[in-house]
Amino acid sequence: MKFTAEINVMPRREILDPQGKAVRLGLHNLGIDSIEQVRIGKHMTLHLEAANSEEARQKVEEACQRLLANAIMENYTFEILEGES
Repeated sequence: MKFTAEINVMPRREILDPQGKAVRLGLHNLGIDSIEQVRIGKHMTLHLEAANSEEARQKVEEACQRLLANAIMENYTFEILEGES
């Protein structure tokens, strides 16, 4: 079966986010003062083949743990969708 995984990787709350800080300051410079905090992360879409949704979930979990996210500095979440988007 074909699956699509939508993955979000974000820096951990306790880790400084200089990109987010720069964007927040830029927004304030544009007069958009109501933004209190910005965190910058990564979004990835994977298309994969698996026998079922559980196998797809296991493959994506392994990819996130071994390559896509740095477990020391980042958290990740993902959603598995059946079929290709």
